[in-house]
Amino acid sequence: MILINFSHPITKEQKKQIKSIINKKTIQIIDVPSQFDQNLPFADQVRALVDGIALSPEAWQKTPLLINPPSYNFAAMVLLAELHGRMGYFPVIIRIRPIPDSIPMIYEIAEIINLQSVRELAREQR
Repeated sequence: MILINFSHPITKEQKKQIKSIINKKTIQIIDVPSQFDQNLPFADQVRALVDGIALSPEAWQKTPLLINPPSYNFAAMVLLAELHGRMGYFPVIIRIRPIPDSIPMIYEIAEIINLQSVRELAREQR
């Protein structure tokens, strides 16, 4: 399982939580620093970020991947389209939330969301 992280660094505790939720003993994390220039097209910036990840076209389609999307909504939406194009399906993402009243602020894994399953359920509403 590979976690591609487009957001803040994943802590040891968050990694432990992910492994527990997905029932895997090991996870490889690929950190992709993601800063976006508001004056440049986001599609080009996202494509460049994804191009920098050392996965072959076949690996994009067959490797079990988890995605931690950027927290910036516009960038996340463009990333979703880019990944769907490369993978052929919607990815599985992690959702991180703050732990209430933690000082300093601590974030935990709230859930893992299979976006392809969400899509398939939504198709039943057609």
